[in-house]
Amino acid sequence: MANGGPVEHGYPHLETVRAAVTALYRRLSYDTIHQFAASVAPADVAFCDTDDLHLGAQRVARELVRHYRLPDARMIVAFREMEHAANVELTAGPEYFVELNDRFRTHRRDIGAALAHEIMHVYLHRVGLSFPGTRDNEILTDTATTYLGAGWLLLDAYREDAASSQKLGYLTPEEFGYVLAKRASVFGEDPSVWFTSPQAYTSYVKGRARAREDGEQPPLTGAGWAGRRRYARDRRHAAAPQQPGVPYVFTPDGGGRLRVSFPCPTCHQRVRVPVRGRVRARCALCRTVLECDT
Repeated sequence: MANGGPVEHGYPHLETVRAAVTALYRRLSYDTIHQFAASVAPADVAFCDTDDLHLGAQRVARELVRHYRLPDARMIVAFREMEHAANVELTAGPEYFVELNDRFRTHRRDIGAALAHEIMHVYLHRVGLSFPGTRDNEILTDTATTYLGAGWLLLDAYREDAASSQKLGYLTPEEFGYVLAKRASVFGEDPSVWFTSPQAYTSYVKGRARAREDGEQPPLTGAGWAGRRRYARDRRHAAAPQQPGVPYVFTPDGGGRLRVSFPCPTCHQRVRVPVRGRVRARCALCRTVLECDT
């Protein structure tokens, strides 16, 4: 939790974020992910200063438990002084104990954001999905929270001005915006209407622009002129060593013909198609139909 200190920006965790999206599709399946087509509604997690602190926190926790489809998980929420925003004890249940930073006693509008991340830890624990190392596992948790419909709360908790700053989660604001845009593309949402923080909206716009670039890489037909020209050159010299930073890879198929593999712009699993001009492919993992010019 950045609390008054500098807020990291940009996309330093982007490869881990993409790996997390792929892991979600592999572990949960296309059908399960599409059960989360509706995001958490702002009215369902609203928390005003006149609400009772503990009863309000329990109400928001129950709503997030319902959203994540955790009917057997009962949340006990407490507050104490701590370095991080929150902490959850991952036990066998049926009760889970969540501790929130004392600062949320007076910053109640952000309690939903903190609980969204911690309860996602419970969800991932139950489905048996984790990444090695604390950093990568927290990035996975932020990505899953956002992709499954509650992460807009984390981005909306980001506020920064000349005198103060606040950001929750391990992703940068722009990375939250990137994952939100990926989700919005799949489910046809516009999360920007839920933001109360102007900095959150700006970060979402930046992340959305970065997400769109994933669908503008060759051999996808949405690639720009410069990318298409580079792709044609690389195809002519397919036997040469692969250039660094290029997302596609050419390989022989054993019959004297070439195939090209590239990351799916939706789930980032690699898709392999023959090099023979216009090709329509379907990602086996997320079922996205991809128009290619190979």
